[in-house]
Amino acid sequence: MAGWVRRLLERRKRDSSLVSKTTNPSSSHGTASSHSTSSSSCRSRRPDLSSGARWSRLYDLCVCHSEEDISEAQLLVSYLESQPEGLRCFLLLRDSTPGGAVPSELCQAVRSSHCWALLITRSFLLDPWCKYQMHQALAEAPMANGRTIPVLHRLQRSEYPEELRFYYYIDITADQQRGFQQVHRTVLHYLEELCQVDSSKLSSPSSVDTETRGQPGGTQEDTLSNTDSG
Repeated sequence: MAGWVRRLLERRKRDSSLVSKTTNPSSSHGTASSHSTSSSSCRSRRPDLSSGARWSRLYDLCVCHSEEDISEAQLLVSYLESQPEGLRCFLLLRDSTPGGAVPSELCQAVRSSHCWALLITRSFLLDPWCKYQMHQALAEAPMANGRTIPVLHRLQRSEYPEELRFYYYIDITADQQRGFQQVHRTVLHYLEELCQVDSSKLSSPSSVDTETRGQPGGTQEDTLSNTDSG
């Protein structure tokens, strides 16, 4: 009798060990699969840049450069435009109106762009039109909020323009690829914040109330308020 009970217990022990071995691999596979799916979704997630605020201007970035630095400017623009976000860049020699007045073209380029990359070289500092465009950009957005992006190339720190002393710069002299990536991230960061603010305004109740004031669906108090303010 005791031998029969012992054999029964040993059999149950073997069965439970077998079940454990067959179920654990599938559980581990499920966890790995879930982790893989999560990782791939994180990699595929990109910033939402579909807000109308982005499309309120013709370009995401205007690249300001001297004629001597056109090769570097073209490389920067080619890199930015080849990225998945499809950044819209303005390059004077490529996108300006043929026969247009230079001051008008430069001012229009600044006003039509969200951000400005200033490709600062010795040629840039000696070119009056480059300095003119730099001052236009500073006048458009005097605060250092990421719109003006100084990009140094083969320039000593001591030669850095005094007007830009409060702005962080990106040096592409030693590592051009890394510098281009920094410019790309800076522009994306600004556009993300711009779109987030715009989305918040559209979804906030106060914006809806403001739009309905004085309209047929508004209250009498709203109408009186509009009349008094007028």
